[in-house]
This record gives sequence, C-alpha cells and structure tokens, in this order.
Amino acid sequence: MRKRPLSLCAAGLLALGGAATAALPTAGAAPAPAPVPAPSGERAPAAEAAGPADVVDYLSSLTGERTVTGQHNREPNSEPSKWTSVVHDITGEYPGLWGGDFLFASDDVANRQRMVDQAETEWQNGSLPTLTWHVCPPTTGSSCGWDPGQGIQDDLSDDQWNDLVKDGTDLNTKWKQRLDEAVPYLKQLQDAGVPALFRPVHEMNDGWSWWGGRPGENGSRKLYQITHDYLTGEKGLTGLVWVWNVKDIDVDGVSAYYPGDEYVDVVSVDAWDRNFPSDAYYQALEDIAGTKPMALAEVGKVPSPDDLARQPKWTYFMVWAEYLKDPAYNSDDAVRATYGDGRAVNQGEVGPIG
Repeated sequence: MRKRPLSLCAAGLLALGGAATAALPTAGAAPAPAPVPAPSGERAPAAEAAGPADVVDYLSSLTGERTVTGQHNREPNSEPSKWTSVVHDITGEYPGLWGGDFLFASDDVANRQRMVDQAETEWQNGSLPTLTWHVCPPTTGSSCGWDPGQGIQDDLSDDQWNDLVKDGTDLNTKWKQRLDEAVPYLKQLQDAGVPALFRPVHEMNDGWSWWGGRPGENGSRKLYQITHDYLTGEKGLTGLVWVWNVKDIDVDGVSAYYPGDEYVDVVSVDAWDRNFPSDAYYQALEDIAGTKPMALAEVGKVPSPDDLARQPKWTYFMVWAEYLKDPAYNSDDAVRATYGDGRAVNQGEVGPIG
C-alpha cells in the first residue's frame, strides 16, 4: 500500500453462469446493508459446495486467459460497498472481486460485522470477497492509530519481535489473542459456505508497517506462518484461501519472504512502486508461484487490456478504494475499457466451479 494518511489495503466463488445478479447497496446509504440474496432468493448450489480448493482451482483455470476485476472498499466499514458502487456507476458492471478490511480505528472495529455481512452478500451476488487486516500491534489495544507511535506504522524492537515469533511468550500470546478478534467473523463466513481469500501480513517485504520489512526465517514470513497455523490448526478455520503478498520493491530480495508452498494458495503483489509490475517482478513471482495462481492484490491504476495481455497470469486485480476516481491514476473511459474487455470477469460471470 501507499504510505499515505489512513491509507489501507481473503473469497468466495458463486457459480451464477453469467445470470443477472441482485444490485449491491448504493454508495452513501446510511445504514449498513444486510446480505442480499441471489436473484432466485436462494443461494446457488455451487456456492454451498465450493471450498477453498474450488476457488484456487477456478483461479488456476483463468491463468493466462482471463482476469477477475476487483475493487477495494476501505474506510468506513459502515459503508462496505462504497467504492464497488462507484465502479457500477462508471461501467454498469459490478466487479468480480470485492475487497474489505478488518481495520484498526475504533469506529471501523465497531463495524466489522457490517463489513463481514457485505462479504457474504458479495458471494451471494456472484463476486469473490477478499479480506485484508491492517492490524494493531500486540503491544497496543484492539484499536489504534495509523502514524508512527500510534499503532500501524510503529516499529517493534528486535527483542520485541523475537518475543512475538517465539511460541508461548508474552507477545506471542497477545498476537494470538489479537487474531481471536477476527475468528468469529471468519467462522461466520466459513459456516455460510464462503471460502474467503485472506491476505494477512500483507506487503511484508516493506517496512512501512510494524509487521513488515524483516526478511529471513524468523522475520515477517514467520509471523504469517504463525497466523496460518493458529487459525487453521487451533481455531479450525479450514475455509480460507491463503494469499501471500509483497510489494513491488526489491525484486532480488522477495524470495526471502516466501513462507513455503504449504502456507500459500495464491501468490500476489501490490503494484505501488510502479503502476504495473515490471517484467522482472512478474518473472520473479512466476518463479515463486510455480503452478499457484497469481494476483495483483492492490493497484492504484486499473490495468489496461494491453497490460493484462502482456502479463497474462494475473488472475485478479483489486483497485485501491479512492484511487478509482483519482485522475492521476484513472479516467472513467479507461476503467470502462478494462471492464468491457473480453478478458474481464465481472460479477455474475465468476464460475462455474467443477
């Protein structure tokens, strides 16, 4: 993600076979929207049957051929479809992927249920929900601030970090207690049959956050491994699709952050250093991913049809919130060109599985 004030940055698959879907709540609605049923009034059978492996297999089937369109919806969590609705205003389409965030500010923490309700709505309407967590460090409370010394951009000392990644220590225990805050929401999605794309410890190769910028065995990738093992093993959250994520910096050092194939379902990058990854970065992630699907987990600029044809293994992209309407990054005509391209997979076109 960009270093900017309060700037923030995992998914389900509904086989609607291109049928029209129920409209999402419009931007600016005061009350948070309740989940919207599929057009028939019942969830499609494939949604009930789908699991994480189905989502990964589906994304793999797109590799080299098509790309799911996506849009993030950052603050406020009380309006969890704000920017998705803007996409529809511009293009007449809803994106095939919706992004939400557990976030850190007190108001957004208080509205996590609304955000998670929207994730289920998106699944029912035929989009993939993907979840990020700008998470407060275990040295603070459940809510915190953004700037250095206030939470998200804090620095942990080496001693604190070593305590964090050692099982049974004070900060390690506090980290697991912090993860417990998300467990009921993730369990809710799992019980609803929504295999969520989950992207924890994102942009781990960049040091802007308290969790990032530590390469090697006991660095940022270790925190990702601890998170994975705790949620899947101790908390039974087996319905997640695990998205490993880096930022497009230091292409030679990116492999030092990879946690291992057993921890990763999707390999992703956030393209902030450039508007679109360099060919060298694309190749580096291809080498790491092998047969795993690849994704553009955050972009400011909507990738053009030519961009996606030149680097065809990106299975989805997600535009970061307000950048959609920033004229330095996007024009409405350019957004329409990508959403209208034959490569694009929009809401209601995702699937079928199996």
